[in-house]
Amino acid sequence: MAEALELQARSLLTAKAVRARAGQMLELGLAGGLTHFTIDLDRMDGVAEAVLAVTRKAYPTLDVPFHARWRHFVLGGIDRWARLADAASWPDRAARARAEFDLAIVSVLLDAGAGAAWRYHDAVTGEAIGRSEGLAIASLDMFASGLFSHDARAPFRADADVLARLPLAALTSAFQVSDGNPLLGLEGRTDLLRRLGKQVSERADVFGLRDTPRPGGLFDHIAAQAVGGAIGAPAILSAVLNQLGPIWPSRLELAGVPLGDCWRHPAIKADDATAGLVPLHKLSQWLSYSLIEPLQRAGFAVTDIDGLTGLAEYRNGGLFVDHEVLRLRDAADAERAHAVDSLLVVEWRALTVALLDRLAELVRAKLGRTPETLPLASILEGGSWAAGRAIAFARRPDGSPPLKVISDGTVF
Repeated sequence: MAEALELQARSLLTAKAVRARAGQMLELGLAGGLTHFTIDLDRMDGVAEAVLAVTRKAYPTLDVPFHARWRHFVLGGIDRWARLADAASWPDRAARARAEFDLAIVSVLLDAGAGAAWRYHDAVTGEAIGRSEGLAIASLDMFASGLFSHDARAPFRADADVLARLPLAALTSAFQVSDGNPLLGLEGRTDLLRRLGKQVSERADVFGLRDTPRPGGLFDHIAAQAVGGAIGAPAILSAVLNQLGPIWPSRLELAGVPLGDCWRHPAIKADDATAGLVPLHKLSQWLSYSLIEPLQRAGFAVTDIDGLTGLAEYRNGGLFVDHEVLRLRDAADAERAHAVDSLLVVEWRALTVALLDRLAELVRAKLGRTPETLPLASILEGGSWAAGRAIAFARRPDGSPPLKVISDGTVF
């Protein structure tokens, strides 16, 4: 019985479950069965055109890379991580991959919404950079300075023992936070990195196969699963969710298995203990997309990219609200702040995942592409995230999302 329950719990730690439950939410919405949203698919063509417009502007040849953290390390046309990594001396490709896993994991875990007020003042360009791009450059600067390393001679690493005792003051200073420059969820972000350090330290059998325990040890764990030099993208997500799941604070558990970015919605049906549960795994999938390129650089082929799903975050979700594919039943909800576990936010995020699949089909049809030549990861990059931001700034001067979510710095 206990074993069966654990298997049911772990079935939620998959991209397949995210897609299936999001699809169920969309079907409920199309049938008029959701509490907070109605859906107008007739407006999807306008969304596809908006996505195509920003994609063609950013990538005129339509050779679009994957949506991944690495894009945010490019500033003013300079790929800052590539410049650092190419100048460094690595004993082999695996060593660089471990460092890139370290960087991607830490940077993505720090990537929940910064809030409209926060800016990072870049010492190189003098620019004040906000939101995800600012968080990325800030985290890269932290990593490059050796903030997460226990060896001053080897700054490009994150060590479990350093992360586990990371002072709040260190991130406060590194993010340049002050009363006049507030960052949402700073304590939550710090606690998440400490939890990461603790988990990595306790699971040396996973994270310390070729080195002292470090998040980058996950590279060796995933690489060991390669078959004929190939790794499926869903296997990356499975490793992320199963090995890093315990770091998420005070979330749902089933059979003792932490469910991570998974929430309750009574309308979701199942014939087992997972009924009413909606997995979304936004940061974990964003991280999984970001781990593809280090694996490729290390010589592995990553297959089934579309096995991952779209990301349930506020730019993609805002795209559908601002284009009025999704309409609030109560317009006053746009003025209220909503908890991340509220039914409204769970509906919004799940619908976002399902609608991104519909959007991908429309975009590919307009370009004559296939999932193999234009995977969802490229449409997100081209793409839906940028189009969501563009219409947010067109609708609201500060570019804030159309719905207000109370963030603890670990989800949204």
